[in-house]
Amino acid sequence: MSAYQKSQMRNRLLSLIPEQEFQIVAAALAPIELGKGFVIVKPDEPIDYVYFPFTGIGSVVTVSPEGHKAEAGMFGREGFSPTPAGVGGTISIHEVLMQVEGDGLRIKREDLSHCLSACPVFSNLLARYIQAFGSQISFTALSNAVHSIDERLARWLLMCHDRVDGNEIALTHEFISLMLAVRRPSVTTALHVLEGLKLIRAERGRITIRDRQALEAFAGDAYGKPEEEYSRLIGNP
Repeated sequence: MSAYQKSQMRNRLLSLIPEQEFQIVAAALAPIELGKGFVIVKPDEPIDYVYFPFTGIGSVVTVSPEGHKAEAGMFGREGFSPTPAGVGGTISIHEVLMQVEGDGLRIKREDLSHCLSACPVFSNLLARYIQAFGSQISFTALSNAVHSIDERLARWLLMCHDRVDGNEIALTHEFISLMLAVRRPSVTTALHVLEGLKLIRAERGRITIRDRQALEAFAGDAYGKPEEEYSRLIGNP
């Protein structure tokens, strides 16, 4: 008998599993604190555990052979990571780490493989999330190519806001610089632009969303399409 109940599941995917399958999956889950900077998996290394956050924000980071880094996508309570394990993969080519601390549940990769075989609805749910996450990655690549740093920052902050409670997000300039693959002075300038428009308030280690609707308008077509795809495939997060 699982120690968990579906009503306790603050992870969107786990909350959608049918009760019979939930009991199978939940029996293999264990609680985990996800501190800021916690490394879920290193690039090109075996996946030991798969994580289902309740709170916090994780980043999937692409790392070049020379060590250059850029964020490819982010996830939180709406998803899971590393996604290759959801289709039987055993290695992650990305680095996955927490950019905003939180907590959640994790499962051993081997146990997840058993659950995927035994739980067809759960397996299909993870596959649909992987498709939705792939759309996010593709639009990140598009945004990096065609949008200004101000618009990219607006998009990124909206995505972070989607994954936290309230309007405050614990983020440093250094981390934003890494995630957007730009120099820190560019981040500072972009934050000043958004502050000047009264869209956000930036303080040391913290950003507050002041006007969500106006921030979406500023981001324009940089934001929204992957979120629509998630809703289409899985439902409103």
